[in-house]
Amino acid sequence: MTTFLLSLTGLGLSTYMTIAHFTMPTILACSGTGELSCTKVTTSPESYALGIPVVILGLGYFTVMSILNSPLVWRRPERWLAIFRLTLSVVGMIFVLWLVAAEILIIGHVCLWCTGVHLDTLALLIILTRVTPAQLGWLQSFD
Repeated sequence: MTTFLLSLTGLGLSTYMTIAHFTMPTILACSGTGELSCTKVTTSPESYALGIPVVILGLGYFTVMSILNSPLVWRRPERWLAIFRLTLSVVGMIFVLWLVAAEILIIGHVCLWCTGVHLDTLALLIILTRVTPAQLGWLQSFD
């Protein structure tokens, strides 16, 4: 249930950021002063990956993760679902690391909304790396 709630939280954050991206980036409730500036981060050239707005990628990611982590799908016995869920979580975290590096090293500003998404992605990865091996029977007792 925790991974489902985290996925829904990420979906909510991503939805808000997508609306802001396509309407008015300044609606993001972020100070905009000093190093904290959601507008500078979300309107920078780094807010696109392969010509696609990063917010759209985040929205897609959390939509898929919400489905994969929903109680109905979580209980399904197919092993590929658990492997896909974990793999997608790892890929999401790798992308987050790139985004954090871009914020700090290239843009020079940090977006608090983005940070919320990044922390959510990290929490999902931590939980999934803990439960997936047991779920797949990869942990063995050495009695």
